[in-house]
Amino acid sequence: MGAIKRSTVTQNDVAKEAGVTRSMVSYVISGNTDRSVAPETRKRILDAIEKLDYRPNKAAQALQQGNIAFASKQIGVVLCSPDVFRRPYYAEILEGIHTAAHENNYHVRFIRFFDELKDSVLFNTLIHEEEIGSMILVSTDQCLKNKADYDIIEKIRSRIHNIVCVEWRYDGLSSINFNRRESSKKACDYLISKGITDISYIGQSDERLIGVHDSLSEHGIPRAPNEYFLEETYNMGGGFEAAKRAHKKLGKLPRGIVCGSDEVAIGILCYLNSQKISVPDQVALVSIDNIEMSEFTNPPLTTINVQKRAMGSMAVSLLVNGQAKQGSDALDITLPVNIVERSSC
Repeated sequence: MGAIKRSTVTQNDVAKEAGVTRSMVSYVISGNTDRSVAPETRKRILDAIEKLDYRPNKAAQALQQGNIAFASKQIGVVLCSPDVFRRPYYAEILEGIHTAAHENNYHVRFIRFFDELKDSVLFNTLIHEEEIGSMILVSTDQCLKNKADYDIIEKIRSRIHNIVCVEWRYDGLSSINFNRRESSKKACDYLISKGITDISYIGQSDERLIGVHDSLSEHGIPRAPNEYFLEETYNMGGGFEAAKRAHKKLGKLPRGIVCGSDEVAIGILCYLNSQKISVPDQVALVSIDNIEMSEFTNPPLTTINVQKRAMGSMAVSLLVNGQAKQGSDALDITLPVNIVERSSC
């Protein structure tokens, strides 16, 4: 077959090259799975696509299917801030989203930050049913500061019906989360099970703080929050500086520390190593998240495992299966956590 200019290659050309019908080519390209295609037939079609450098004409597909139908498999992802890209915890959530979307023949149409949606032109360009069929809002609660921010969420709800909140909850929207309170309680319980009662907390000031209080109270170790809550922080640098300040202020660090995240724990661990404070012999650490690097610190971190990839993939599953309801039908899914025992405690 003679060379065909890339801009003129059509599904008819692919069908002719592969020796199949155009409808079969369309079926394979669309990723439909409601009927089987012989492996050798699929391979011939894919080989023809590769040989001819065929690229789907999205405008033509939208015209053929209708803009709303074409957009139904497009997912918009909104993150709380650019800082997310530096955080391994969120990288695993995004991995789960992308993998599940690919497996279900859905596409991530865009990844944007919440503050960008305050631009009305960009908002109106991206957030409508002819552009995307569904949305995943990741940790967006961190951005909601005032009524104008909440108005943006409500405006999104009015335009896009299939929405899942990941790692946070919003009244009337489906969500997938983990129990922060249970996680920190398990971490504190574990320290106490090792005979450690001089326990403090460094990390995010949210339900994790309440979980530490629950554990201490349950084990008959009454302490006021200002006694065990050393400092609020959420990353490695913050963990290092929090441990440094606490050490200077108190003269010594507590025997056990519940860390709000592995990143905070890694910062604390770096400070302890710099001061030649032995872990776990002098200070024991238990953290939350179980990001990949927690296994490779010195010593490896004992941590509460959070199902990060599963949160991302389950969000996509809810959208694909039409289960991401709103209002009284909204789903609120909490994934279980478990402790991973290593050497820091």
